[in-house]
Amino acid sequence: MRLLLRTSRGRTLLASQFLIAFGLISAIVQFAGQVFGLRFAYPGLMTGVSLAICIIWAFVRSYPRSRAMREFTHPDLTIVIRIGDIFNEEADLVVGFSDTFDTDTTDNYIINESSLQGQLLRQTYGEDRCRLDRELDKALSGVEPLETETRATKLKGKLRRYPIGTIAVIGSPQQKIYCVAYSRLNNELTAQSSMNDLWVSFGQLWKVIGQRGQLSKVAIPVMGAELARVHSLDRENLLKVIILSFIAHSRTQPICRKLTVVIRPEDAEKVDLLEMQAFLAAL
Repeated sequence: MRLLLRTSRGRTLLASQFLIAFGLISAIVQFAGQVFGLRFAYPGLMTGVSLAICIIWAFVRSYPRSRAMREFTHPDLTIVIRIGDIFNEEADLVVGFSDTFDTDTTDNYIINESSLQGQLLRQTYGEDRCRLDRELDKALSGVEPLETETRATKLKGKLRRYPIGTIAVIGSPQQKIYCVAYSRLNNELTAQSSMNDLWVSFGQLWKVIGQRGQLSKVAIPVMGAELARVHSLDRENLLKVIILSFIAHSRTQPICRKLTVVIRPEDAEKVDLLEMQAFLAAL
């Protein structure tokens, strides 16, 4: 109930559904009275019951579900925004990385184990960091590093820095994992990204998925909301940036048939799915 009442869109939708139900019940009562000559012994009770039914109907019809969705025909694709665990998705995955593609979660010093990189290491690679690093090194073998740090300047972590927007494709043919460098990890091990970094990274991401993905389903998190520190945008606006970028690039080349943007359960209160459904409908 709080999700509906806290936003103007939720309140407007609630009111419209209430009026629809009220109009329908009023029409039925009027029709029954005129055609069948029905008279109600307790009109006050009837009015109260009718209002209760209208209120229940309005909340049931308006209550935000756990997802928003829209199917497009030009191009032919589906966008889903849902709350859940991205690693439960039966789709190719997108995971954000820093420009150094660091993976060490020891003591949460370089990479926080609660981050998506940390979850990838734990859930998909069973804490086998050597295997993850081997796959990343192989995927990046044809990419020229932007620069290489030294231990005098960067005491911990990997030394090679790659351009923002670099994509390393790892995983398996059954589930590809697109590792996208969208933030810079400075020598004090603080990640930082920007709106421009995100836009460039998404552009490169869609291009690579279009080339490598064979139109498979793709799941992506709300990137930039946490440790990458894109403070200029909240989660809803970050969601909109992802979707706008995807739609724009889908109109120049096929990318995938279905894109699922996954919101973490702990962030569910920070995203208005009614607003996101309206945003999708307006595209």
